Amino acid sequence: MRAAVMYGAGDVRIEDRPDPKIVKPSDAVVRVVASCVCGSDLWPYGSMPATGTGRPMGHEFLGVVEETGADVTGLTAGDLVVAPFTYSDNTCDYCAKGLQISCRSGGRYGFDGVDGGQGEAVRVPYADGTLVKLPVAANSALLPSLLALSDVMTTGHHGAVTAGVARGDTVLVVGDGAVGLCAVIAAERLGAERIVLAGRHEARTGLGREFGATDVVAERGEEGVARIRELTGGGVDKVIEAVGTRQALDTALGAVLDGGTISRLGVPQYEQGPVGPAEFMRNITLTGGASPARAYIPVLADVLDGTITPGRVFDESFTLDRTPDAYRAMADRRVLKALIHP
Repeated sequence: MRAAVMYGAGDVRIEDRPDPKIVKPSDAVVRVVASCVCGSDLWPYGSMPATGTGRPMGHEFLGVVEETGADVTGLTAGDLVVAPFTYSDNTCDYCAKGLQISCRSGGRYGFDGVDGGQGEAVRVPYADGTLVKLPVAANSALLPSLLALSDVMTTGHHGAVTAGVARGDTVLVVGDGAVGLCAVIAAERLGAERIVLAGRHEARTGLGREFGATDVVAERGEEGVARIRELTGGGVDKVIEAVGTRQALDTALGAVLDGGTISRLGVPQYEQGPVGPAEFMRNITLTGGASPARAYIPVLADVLDGTITPGRVFDESFTLDRTPDAYRAMADRRVLKALIHP
């Protein structure tokens, strides 16, 4: 099969790899119908040391089940399924708590002999616990929004849930990438009265307004914090930080009210942050983390009736052979989120 492999910073190649096969009885082989490039893929794309072996890429995909292992009971060949961005058995103690991201048997696509999602097919471990069957055809117009449930929409929802967004809240979303925009959807869906989106790219913030943002702040740093405080009469109740840089965290801390909550969704690109006496005295709750996407996919079933349309974050489509172009386009900020199809 053909698949994308990263060999180092800026070096993504499409190459022939072995067709996936059932290895364990809990496996399924899924033929990919649609996948995409994640914003988190851009971190290794910008900094990964060169390697001679390469790393299969992609952790967001949906497709059609081609084959199942002997222990798989909930899926059959021909089922259209969406894959959360990590696999899980959905039976361990962590999964029972709705924390499938910490599954004791789980793992990540592209590692430990498991295929990446940016390819023609994937062997999915623990298929019954991982894959979610979709009640639509493989050519449905809903596919982009259903694909968003693999990661960005469930991650945005995780930010809103862990921040405790509730009806009437004033919420700041830091970051106008796909996760930030989906966090706007999630905050609006949970009843936030006012949603401030911090971002500088007009096409993206314009989409954010359509998703429910009431205000946009383009300024950064202290100027941005001052503007947010001015707009909101002093600060915000909840913050969803969807970038992962120290500057984004500083913005969140500067804008949140005492007693407020900050949920971090962006993979941190820093090792240390301000958690000393000043923050302690403000009673700020710092939460968030990697989303247990498998727990949230059923909750976000309103994608199926078009109530929410996170698939609008996909603003350009690429064939699998053009995946390296998709990475370049996203890294250069010419594309918000690239959809990939075989």
